[in-house]
Amino acid sequence: MKSSIGKAALAAMFALGAGTASAGVVVNYVNPERFVDLPGGDWEREQVLRELGKYFEKLGKDLPAGQDLTLDILEIDLAGTEAQGQRAGGDIRIRQGINDWPYIELRYTVSANGQVLNTGTAQLKDAGYLSRPTKLSMENDSLRYEKRMIESWFKKTILQK
Repeated sequence: MKSSIGKAALAAMFALGAGTASAGVVVNYVNPERFVDLPGGDWEREQVLRELGKYFEKLGKDLPAGQDLTLDILEIDLAGTEAQGQRAGGDIRIRQGINDWPYIELRYTVSANGQVLNTGTAQLKDAGYLSRPTKLSMENDSLRYEKRMIESWFKKTILQK
């Protein structure tokens, strides 16, 4: 019974393109069931989307007072490739750095008081993801390469630093 309810809730989230929201940041996933590379299990897919949404919200705390950020996530391709036949412990990814870099396609709008300040599309990718160090605090984070790429884009494009 619980499983059916969980699957129904996940299906509803996917159908609505639901996302996450916090003060100043709204993250929408557009057709997430079509994303190229998310883990196969429903709960794992939901966990990845939730984790990335929370990370965008965390970064959004650095927005200037009164500014809002709306993100439409159009595509996600996680770093590495999912190991086939290795599902017992969850998502196991093989990372070689050859055509398996992280990629996220998105639309963004920065606004304040109903006025659009900045809008655009972005294709975030990090072909050299294995050659750059990650923060020690992220060393055991399965999404560390995606988060590093997102943070770099956020600082350059949204905060313009």
